[in-house]
Amino acid sequence: MKFLVDFFPIIIFYAAYKFSGNDIFIATGAAIAATVLQVAFSWFKFRRVEKMHLITAVLLIVFGGLTIALHDPLFIKWKVSVVNWLFGAVFLGSEFIGKKNLIERMMSTTITVSKPIWLRLNMSWVIFFFAVGFANLYVFKHYDQNTWVNFKVYGLLGLTVLLVIGQAFYLARHIKPEQQIEENDS
Repeated sequence: MKFLVDFFPIIIFYAAYKFSGNDIFIATGAAIAATVLQVAFSWFKFRRVEKMHLITAVLLIVFGGLTIALHDPLFIKWKVSVVNWLFGAVFLGSEFIGKKNLIERMMSTTITVSKPIWLRLNMSWVIFFFAVGFANLYVFKHYDQNTWVNFKVYGLLGLTVLLVIGQAFYLARHIKPEQQIEENDS
C-alpha cells in the first residue's frame, strides 16, 4: 500500500501523459492534483504527512504551476533535478546534524550495523540523488520529451530499485545479529 501511495503521483502523471496524446501540460496538472490527494490522504488517514511528500508537493506545485501558467515544460523537467539535489543535500547535511545520519534514523530501529556502514549507506544515497539529478538534466537537454518522460518514470524508478537491491545485499553482509535469546539456558 505504501508503495502505491508513494508512487501515486508519478503513475497518474504517466497515465495522463499517455492518455492525453503526450500532453505534458495535462500530465503536469494531473500530477499536481494527485500529489494534493496524496498529501490529503496521508493527513486524513495518519494525521501526518511525510516530509518527502510535503517537499515534493510544494516543489511540484511551484514548478508544475509555472509549467502550466507559462506553458513551458522546462519547469517540470527541472523539478526532477531540483528535488533530487535537495534530497541529496538533506542526506549530506544529516551527516553533520545530530548523532545519526538520515539513513540511520530511518532504519536503526530495525537494523543494527556499525557507524561506518551507516555512513556508506547514507553517502550512497547522497551520490545517487546528485547523480540522478544530473542524469535528468542530461536527458531533458539532449533527448525529446517522450524519452524524458520514459526516463523519469522507468529510468529513475529502475535506478532507485537497483540502489535499494544493492544496499540490501550490502546490508546482509554487515547486519549485526541482535542479542540472541539463550535457548540453551531455559
